[in-house]
Parts: sequence; structure tokens; C-alpha cells
Amino acid sequence: MKITQVRTHLLTGPCTLDPFLSQARRVRSAAFIEIDTDSGVQGLGETYAGYFCPEVVPAVVDFFAPILIGRGVDDIPELWRRMYHCGNFWCRVGLGVSVLNGIEAALWDLKGKLEGRPVFELLGGRRHERLPAYATGGPSNYPHDELARKIEFYASLGFAGVKLGAGAHTPARGFEIPFEPAAAADFEACKLEFVRQRFGPQLQVMLDAHMGNSPSTTWSVETAIAVARALEPFDLVFLEEPLHYTDPWGYAELCRATATPIAGGECLTAAYEWQVFIERDAFDIGQPDASFTGGLRQFMAVSQMLADRGRHVATHAWGAGGSLMQNIHCGFAAPNTVILEVAPAYGPLHREVVGDSFAMSGGCVLPPHKPGLGIELTEETRRRYPFVPGSGEYNSVPGKVLPEEAQAVRDA
Repeated sequence: MKITQVRTHLLTGPCTLDPFLSQARRVRSAAFIEIDTDSGVQGLGETYAGYFCPEVVPAVVDFFAPILIGRGVDDIPELWRRMYHCGNFWCRVGLGVSVLNGIEAALWDLKGKLEGRPVFELLGGRRHERLPAYATGGPSNYPHDELARKIEFYASLGFAGVKLGAGAHTPARGFEIPFEPAAAADFEACKLEFVRQRFGPQLQVMLDAHMGNSPSTTWSVETAIAVARALEPFDLVFLEEPLHYTDPWGYAELCRATATPIAGGECLTAAYEWQVFIERDAFDIGQPDASFTGGLRQFMAVSQMLADRGRHVATHAWGAGGSLMQNIHCGFAAPNTVILEVAPAYGPLHREVVGDSFAMSGGCVLPPHKPGLGIELTEETRRRYPFVPGSGEYNSVPGKVLPEEAQAVRDA
């Protein structure tokens, strides 16, 4: 078996069918990498970079493709090393290695199909019978009664855990969040007190501050510590991204200052970058993304580094269907995975790619059973959701705003 072609497919479709998440984001873009072979078997992977900067993904894939043409998949780590080394000046972290992630995932998918085994078996074997899942809820829809309806909706879908956003989101006012320490701590404690009183101690709750990619002001270490300490009575699974990723020292200080578990890492790429944070014990729970971190084996390397420090893994998965399944396979292969992120009421760029490969029971994800990653991208799906330039999500700044926001500005 030899690789004959490496192609990129860009798509744009509904971001989610979740009515609460849809208040904040209506469309998503996605980038899938397909590998053809002379045997007729194809491999498919996704890079989360396609959610943010889809237009640049095909050029990066085309740059790496000649390294794969004419090769087999007997030694995927060696193919990854060749690509990584070829992009040494621009691929050690960031965009290059995140696109490489999607290529490597397609290689593992191809190998799994050829050998008739699910990918987690190729990564070292299944380490869990099942894994808890949480519904990733995006922003906290307000007022409190609206937030309660959101949580009830996720419970109706079978989730026993939910992740809420710091601050508040309303259709009329958009996203708002306090930044002064006392105000931020009081606001989040009031929110969690309401959630605990309404839903009890059995609900697994996570809070995402979204400070790792904030387009404007981010919390200071002082504010993050104040919020984390205020949330200690409410038994959070974790507080996610309370600081920007330019401050591993602040994250380490925060972890030492609170009993609330601190999570982060979705914006980090390659084990090399992760090492800067892990060696400082900057996270109690790391959140590598098997469609962004740099590859499935890079995910496993990050997991091992975290395990060596007594830390755990909670997968990050906000890409489309390929991203979801890549993270599920890695989550089952990593011994220190404690919970999986799942997009609730996901849209067609999940559903049509995943099919019946994703299964949940009793609030837990079951191990995938199909060979490879268990994903497929049909011609019908590609035709139904053609790519719309500019549909990637990015942090809006003066001169460059998201298309939806641009429309709102024109309408005003």
C-alpha cells in the first residue's frame, strides 16, 4: 500500500444545534485532511486550525504532502518527524504543527482501517471501560432562569456534567464579565451557588473563564486567585483558562494558591510548548486537543508528562466530528484521562462525519469500536456544506471582525 494523494477539504456549516450555544455562535468552519492510497483505502483526519484560519490550511497540507507520497504507514512516527523537521523554522509550535496534527490523524485512521483496529489500540490500548463526559456549554446564558434551562437541556441529552462560561451572555447585551477581583469573585460565586442550590451536589460542574484567548482584557493573577478561592465551596471539577497562555508563572502561582483544580492547555501546541507549563505545575488538569496539540502521539506524550507530575487529562474537543473522535480515541488510550469534552446537540459537521461511532450511556462515553477513527466525509456532505470564506472564528479587533458581527455593525 502506497499513499498517492493528500487533500484538504474545507467546509462551513451550522456551528451547533444547541439553542443556547447558538446565541453566541451560529456557524463553524472545519478542515479535514484526506489521504488516498493505491489500495483504495482512505485515511481521514481533522485539524482544529480549520475552525480559526481555514484558508491557510490547504497551503500547509500541500507543503507537507510530498513527504508522504509513495510511502506506507508502517512507521507513522517517522513520517511525523520528517514533516516536523521539514517545517523546523515555523512548525515547532503553532499553526504548522496543528495542521500536521490533522495529517497525522489521517495516517492513524488509515493504519487502523488497514489493520482492522480502532486507533486507541494503535496508541497503546484501551485504558478505561468508559469515560465521563461533559456538555461544553460555551457562555453562561443569563438571567439565572435561562442558565437553569440550559443545564436542564444538557441533562435531557444524558449529560451528568456541564461546563459553563465565566461572566454572562444575553442576546441583547452580548458577553459581559467583571475583571476587578472582588466583583469577579462575587459574580461567579453567586452563579455557582445558584447552580448548586438548583441542581444539587451530584452535577459535575466546570467553569471556563476563556482568558486564554480573550480578545480584550484578561484577568490578572490577583483576580484569578480571588475567583478560584471564592469557588472552593462549590466542588468544581475544574476552573479552566483563568489566565492568558503568555503567563505560565501566573498559572503556577494560581495552582499553589487555591484548592480549586486549575485546567488549561487548549491553545498549546506540541509537547515542546506544553513542557514549559508542565514543568512549572501550571495545571492540575491539562487539556490537550488531539486535533490541535500536534498529533495523536503528541497528545500521548503530553498525557505522560502530566502523569509524571501527578496531573490529569480532560480532553479539549471543540472542532467538528473528526476532532471529537480523535480526542475520544486519545482519551481512552491515556491512563490519566478523567473526563471528555463533548459538544452537546452537535450539528451536521459532527453528525454526518461521526455517524454511529460516538456512543454515550449513563453520562459516559463508550469506547469506539470501528477500525480507524470511525469517521467518514462523504461527497454529499462536502456538497451540502461548501466552504464560506471568512467563516473561521477569530478574535475580532478594529479592522477585522467576524462576518456575523460585521452584519450587526451594518444593521446598527
